[in-house]
Formats: sequence, C-alpha cells, structure tokens
Amino acid sequence: MSTGADFDVDPWQVREGRLDLDVLAQVESVFALSNGHIGLRANLDEGEPHATLGTYLNGFYEQRPLPSAEAGYGDPEDGQTMINVTDGKVIRLLVEDEPFDLRYGTLVSHERVLDLQDGVLRRDVVWRSPAGRTVRVRSTRLVSFSQRAVAAVNWSVQAVDGPVRVVVQSELVANEPDATATDDPRAAAALCNPLESEEHGYRDHHAMLVHRTRSSGLRMAAGMDHVITGDDPRVTMHTLPDLARATIVADLAEDEPLEVVKYLAYGWSARRSLPAVRAQVAGALAQARVTGWDDLLASQREYLDAFWARADVQVQGDDALQQALRFAIFHVLQAGARVEQRAIPAKGLTGAGYDGHAFWDTETYVLPVLSSVHPEAVGDLLRWRHSTLEAARERARELGHHGASFPWRTIAGQECSAYWPAGTAAFHINADIACAVLDHVQASSDEDFERDVGLELLVETARLWISLGHHDGSGCFCLDGVTGPDEYSAIADNNVYTNLMAQRNLRGAADAAGRWPQAAGVLDVDDEEVAGWRAAAEAMRIPYDSERGLHPQSERFLDHERWDFDSMRADQYPLMLHFPYVDLYRKQVVKQADLVMAMHHCGEAFTREQKVRNFDYYEQITVRDSSLSACTQSVIAAEVGHLDLAFRYLRNAAFMDLHDLHHNTDQGLHIAALAGAWIATVDGLGGMRDYDAQLSFAPRLPDALEHLRFGVTRRGVCVQVEVAPEAATYTLLNGESIDLHHHGEPFTLTAAEAVVLDVPALEEREPPSQPRHRVPQADPEPEQASAGTRA
Repeated sequence: MSTGADFDVDPWQVREGRLDLDVLAQVESVFALSNGHIGLRANLDEGEPHATLGTYLNGFYEQRPLPSAEAGYGDPEDGQTMINVTDGKVIRLLVEDEPFDLRYGTLVSHERVLDLQDGVLRRDVVWRSPAGRTVRVRSTRLVSFSQRAVAAVNWSVQAVDGPVRVVVQSELVANEPDATATDDPRAAAALCNPLESEEHGYRDHHAMLVHRTRSSGLRMAAGMDHVITGDDPRVTMHTLPDLARATIVADLAEDEPLEVVKYLAYGWSARRSLPAVRAQVAGALAQARVTGWDDLLASQREYLDAFWARADVQVQGDDALQQALRFAIFHVLQAGARVEQRAIPAKGLTGAGYDGHAFWDTETYVLPVLSSVHPEAVGDLLRWRHSTLEAARERARELGHHGASFPWRTIAGQECSAYWPAGTAAFHINADIACAVLDHVQASSDEDFERDVGLELLVETARLWISLGHHDGSGCFCLDGVTGPDEYSAIADNNVYTNLMAQRNLRGAADAAGRWPQAAGVLDVDDEEVAGWRAAAEAMRIPYDSERGLHPQSERFLDHERWDFDSMRADQYPLMLHFPYVDLYRKQVVKQADLVMAMHHCGEAFTREQKVRNFDYYEQITVRDSSLSACTQSVIAAEVGHLDLAFRYLRNAAFMDLHDLHHNTDQGLHIAALAGAWIATVDGLGGMRDYDAQLSFAPRLPDALEHLRFGVTRRGVCVQVEVAPEAATYTLLNGESIDLHHHGEPFTLTAAEAVVLDVPALEEREPPSQPRHRVPQADPEPEQASAGTRA
C-alpha cells in the first residue's frame, strides 16, 4: 500500500508518471481544478475507477439533521453539507465494444500533469483492450478563471494499431453515489439522491439538466455542448431526469483522431426561478462556445501570467520546495479567485472534507495571502461574511449575547458545529473576522468598503465582546470560558490570543465609528458605547507570569500538569484519536500554535525577550496535530532566530498535501495549510509585518536556501523583495513610493531605483526541543492521522 503519491519535481508542473490506484483519492484532490465557483475533482474522464466523485458549486449544499445523543440548549439541530452536483466530466469510451477501463486490458502508459502556468490538467494514456486493440486517449481539462460559470474539456481518441470503431458517451450525471460517510441514518437519508429533477432536455449537441435540493431548496442547472471533429462521426442525444448523454460513433483510421471539445456551464440560486437559472446557464454555455477552446485556453494563460507576475515566490537551493510553493499558491488562487461573495471552504472545492464548511481558516490564513497576491478577492470574501450578519445576530441572541456571534463552521451562515467546547466557545472567530476587516482596509485603503461593509462587522463583533466579557474586581476586562485556537484546551479564562484579538477588534470598531459618524449613527452607535469599547480594550486582561517570565496560553494554563511526552509512541498521534479530550483539556499539551499565533498576529504586544522565552517554552509542548500549526511556528521561529527550524516547519506546511502528511488529502486539500506555506515564506523568512499600516521586513535565509524573491501588494503598490544571504533588494514594481522598514530601520522606496540593504548577522541561539516523535523534519513523511479529524 502506498503512503503517498509520487510526483516528479518540476518548477511549474505537478506530474504523475504512472497510475497508482492506491493513491487515487489523494491525486484526485491534488489535481483538482477550481475557480472558486466551480470545483472539479480530478476524477478520470471515463468516470471509473474513482475514489470520490466530486463536482462542487460554492455555497450549494443540502440540509441534514445533526446527530446528538443528548440535545442541549443552543445546539444546532440541522447541518449543511456540500454535495456532489451534476457531473459533467464524464466521457466514456468503448473500443470495439470493450469499455475503456484501466483496470482491464493493458495500461501501456499513463501520465497526468497539473500545469500551474496554463491552469489546466492534461492527461495522456495509451491502452490496449483485452481484445488487443490499442488506442491513445488525450484530454485537457480547465475551469475558466475568465468565464466564471464555465469549464471545458478537449478530449481525443486515436487508433494506434489499425482502424477501429469507437463509441464515445459524453454525459451529465446527477445523483451519483455520494461518498460522504456517516453513521447517522437521518443524515444518510438526507444525502442520498439529494437532487430532485425539475427539467431536462436537449437540442442539437446541447443538453441541460435542472435540479433542486430536496431539503435546502436550492436550484441548480448544468449544461453541456460539444464541438466534434473527425471522419463522419454519428451523434445521437437523449436525456433522462438524472442523465444527459451525447453518443458519438466513429470509425477511426490509424493516426486520425476523433476530437471532442466539451463545454460545461453551471449556475445555482436560492431565489431565482427555473427559467432564470436555465437561461443563465444557457447564456454561459453559448458564450463559451463562441469563445472557442483555443481562446478559452489563451485567456486562462493570460489570467495566470498576470497573476504570477505579482504572486510568484521564487526560491533557489530547493527545487522540491519551489514546486510545492507554486502548487500551494495556485490552489489558494483556485479557492478564492471567483468566489464573489461566497465562502472559501477549508478544503476549497477540491473535496467534501469537513462537509464543505468554512472555518476561521479563511480570515486568518487565506485572506492574508490573497491580500498580497490577489487583493480583489478579499473584499468579496468579507462581503460574504457581511451577508450572513443577520444569522450571526440571531445566534448571539440565542446564546444570550448582544451583537453578532459568527459560526465556528458553516456554509450559508448558520452554525453547523454540534460540538460545544471546540465550536461555540471559540469566540475568537469573531475577532478573526473583524481583524481581517481591519487588515483589508489597511492594505487596500478602500474607504467605501470600510463605511458600507467593514464598519457594521466591526460594530457587531465589538458588541459581542462587551456582552461576553466583564470587568473584574481589579478593573481588568476579562473574557472567561472561551476556547482559543488550541483545541486541546477548552472553556478557559482569558486566552491570550482571543483577548489580544478582541482588544484590536474593540479599538478598530471605535476608530472606524469615529471616521464614519453618520454610518455609525445608523447602527445606533453613540459616544457612550464607543467609550465603553475603548475602556474595555485598555483594561483587557493579558495574563503574564512574571516569575516564569512567560505568557500562559490562558489563565492558570502553566499550573496544569505537563503531558507525559516521554511515554508517547509515534503511533499515538494525533492525541485526540488515542486519549480522551477530558484528559487533554487539563494538561499542558498544545494541538496547534496558540500563544505563538498571538505573537505573530499581535506581535507589538510582546517584547523580543518575551517572544524568545514564550516560543522556546511552547515548542516543547506543541504536538502539531493540526495542519494549521507548522506555518505559525515557522514564522516565530524565524523571528527569534531559529532559521533552520523555521525552514523545516516551512517545508512541513508546503508538503502537507503533495506528501499527504496527515493522511487525509483524499478528502480535499488543506487550503489554509497551503496558504500557510506562503505565510511561512514571506512572514517567516521574509520577516514581513504590517502593524499600524507600517509595512516592514526583516529577511534572513536559512543555510538550505541561496536566494528568495517574492512580491507584496499594499495600498495599490507592489513591492518586490529579493533576499540573498548578506543583502536584501527592494524594488517598486508599480506606484510612486512607499515607506518601509528593513530590520527596524526606516527607508523610502521609490520607482526611481531599487534599494539594497545589508542583512544583519544573526545572533546564534540554542534551538528548543519538541515533544517526543514531533521534531519537524526537513523531508517530512506522512504522520499517523485520520481522515475524520480536524487536522
């Protein structure tokens, strides 16, 4: 049994040189194509064999009951699950009555390539049927960035050893068997055949299916059209409620291919009528056909050329890392490029892991990357959060609070987490959203966004903190009974990350209300309320143990018994699969960087000496059972001077899915971890910080790298940073000038000339230790994990 797919190392491609059915599910995720609206898993064109069939529309879900052994007040009764919608990828082939199935006959060769520059998945297969007839099948698949509703496949079959008759069946298939596993019969029933047919039909080489979900009541349409080139192909069409099929019969002479260009279009709505949705998809399909395959392919390359010009990260000295970084950035783009006021699920649209839910991952990991490499997408993501405000207000009222309480996991805005400690009590998501608003306004200078969208998000989250917290006897403002980013601690008082982020939220809301008094008045904000926000922020309790010289992760955390790491076996990780949470909650053991994350996002609240001591301490108890941890540890390791350790954590983040490190890439990629690879490179090795609208860098290279180059966009200006071992070069790619800091020293960068500055020598320090069996490796191997965990 393979432990992970084996991909060739190439700077601009991910190549699979042979078919390995043992890792089919992982490769389906790795080679998935998306534009943020449509997602296509890399299922084989012929549909079988497959691991998990997947065609997804962002925001399109079915409602299902949430299992609960003992229901409690405030527990959500219903969940939302992203479903596999009508599949248009399928192009079946029969060679002289033999189905083209790679499990039979002889597979002479098989290659698939994800091209990161062209934005396509290419496939080249030579197959000999059980009857001895050999054909070559080629396909190129794309999901268009320029035409949001469109995907397309250029597919061909060629006879290799003499004339042959072939039958090609191009299909739209609804209600394919769903791979979502659940032990709850109610949920299983809800997800079985979730699409109910409303209309089906065809004309010429065009067909369309319209469906509606049975419980959530969402309507979708999928259409296909074909351009067929060959020697006198015969085409017939037919449709059924859940199937549309174009059947093409052709006699192939040797070396004369039959080519099929298949155009696909998708659309959905919660409100629009059947004729409106049908017309939208028909229009998108007509536009795609008029554009034509060659121009679709050209526009895909043009889009990506412009993207890579500002987003590329180049490293010298590690070819595998170079490939992994571009792979990571490409998938972050695919997840967010055309979301247009929808969420970014934790797995993007590459698989149905976590039910397709969005978490705090979006605001904390993905948006900081998009802000620099694709800033136009950030405002749209936050507008989606704004569109769910009423649901968040309702949730706050249900919990007995004022303001808005955003859900821990959701698709449409309602809470879908039935697990209380790690879900509802993780109030930090509200500050994560608010601080993403502040960061976007700071990075974009978009005043219209701040007034019309950001202000209301800031106000309602600030109101939540005032409702949730209290002033204690000493006058400190406290936030009790919360769960921070570390899910091995729950219902703790004054989690440092939560309190610092809430403090920034309160100050940001007060400042924004002052800038937009009229808009704030519409939200019933008055001077007394703003004064209360500022007072709470100033009095925010930030625990600090002066005797130990450490910040406890939360109140009394350092008084807990330390986890017995010495007795741990390698196969006992992740801990939540081998030990009860009730034991984890009361010990000093950290699933993912929590206090260390506070030092990254709120670094100005800590002295350098505090960062050094805190990092060294928490390294010894952080087990990294979450894919979200390595990038944060990398950033702070670099800041406090452990460059080799930072580099190892960077590689762990970058190879999360290419190496299937957590054994759950089969359910989709870890979009936040992939974004974390960029963060570990730019914030870590590049030392980038943007506190209080002051962009600064403190770049240094580990011994393993010879050169680093990346670009950062801020306030409409793109800065390119090149780092060598002894000097850094700053170049303004657009704009007139920008004020920057380099290792604490201010300078002004203008379009006139680049600025070259020395990289100061690094103070060598003894690196900290990690828990037993959790030392990050430069060449990370898959760890023990489960596809069912939030890892």
